[in-house]
Amino acid sequence: MDYSKFIGIDVSKLTLDVEVLPDGKVLHAENDVKGIKQLFRTLAKDYKIKLSEALIAFEHTGFYSHQLALYLQEKGYSFVMLPGLELKRSLGITRGKSDKIDAGKIAEYVSLRKLQIIPTQMPEKEIEKMNRLLSLRDRLVSQRAGFKVTMGEAKRAIGKKEDSLYFKVQEAMIKSLDQQIDLLDTELLNVVQNHPELKTQFDLIVSITGVGTQTALYMIAVTHAFHKFPNARKFACYAGIAPFPYQSGTSIRGKTKVSHLANKKMKSLLSNIAASAIQHNTEMRLFYQRRLAEGKNKMSTQNIIRNKLVAIIFAVVKRGTPYVEIMKYAA
Repeated sequence: MDYSKFIGIDVSKLTLDVEVLPDGKVLHAENDVKGIKQLFRTLAKDYKIKLSEALIAFEHTGFYSHQLALYLQEKGYSFVMLPGLELKRSLGITRGKSDKIDAGKIAEYVSLRKLQIIPTQMPEKEIEKMNRLLSLRDRLVSQRAGFKVTMGEAKRAIGKKEDSLYFKVQEAMIKSLDQQIDLLDTELLNVVQNHPELKTQFDLIVSITGVGTQTALYMIAVTHAFHKFPNARKFACYAGIAPFPYQSGTSIRGKTKVSHLANKKMKSLLSNIAASAIQHNTEMRLFYQRRLAEGKNKMSTQNIIRNKLVAIIFAVVKRGTPYVEIMKYAA
């Protein structure tokens, strides 16, 4: 689509700073439902901007940008939520900072990259809910792990009998966190079970040997029910398991390696299912053993298995049939 206007918005907790290119118009609005409606009413009526022909861009800032994204989706306007790292690296060398300047930089960035920009589509409400619950679950699991580590160290240092209340309080916290995590797990499964498409995808993913419930839930949530990534390779890049070359001219010939830019949680889950598959999946175990017998690197072999599993997950979902471990039936 050919855009006539590019609207950059710097989103903060309470306010929105806006710049329109090529006009150079600058606006300021409150970051709430009323302020957002007033902002776009002003752009359309007072500034005579055809919002249907504009590309609106802003940084993805979680809850701060959520109402803005929902409003734009409801109105059918073209918009893109940009990752903070992408914007930071695109701004080049800067001196100083202000919200008004950042809004202009965002508008300038999307105007220059208009041919490569793909407008954002908000996921279904079930996917949004899954992402919120999974994010909360991660925080609770992290807190529980912190209490367990502290208790373990304290038991070795002072002993449980010496300060019983110290341990009693932490044990109660761990028990409470266990209960809350169980509640979240139950609700996540309810969301999936009550949505036909998500339930089908979940059942297909867990049919793969070595892939468990948590990985299936994260895969569905992160891929927006497998609508966000066109293929397994794109997802592998996002998860940080796709290898890339490192070379330049004739002097630099580094090893092909994965990028540190990744969804670390997803990468960790894929590492776990790869380890499980090596133990329980005959095909993956034989592949792993053969590579190691040939003198291949252990970590690179594990990464190949991670990529194989991602390809299998995408394949069973796109094909719509469960995984079959063929090696089980080999003569």
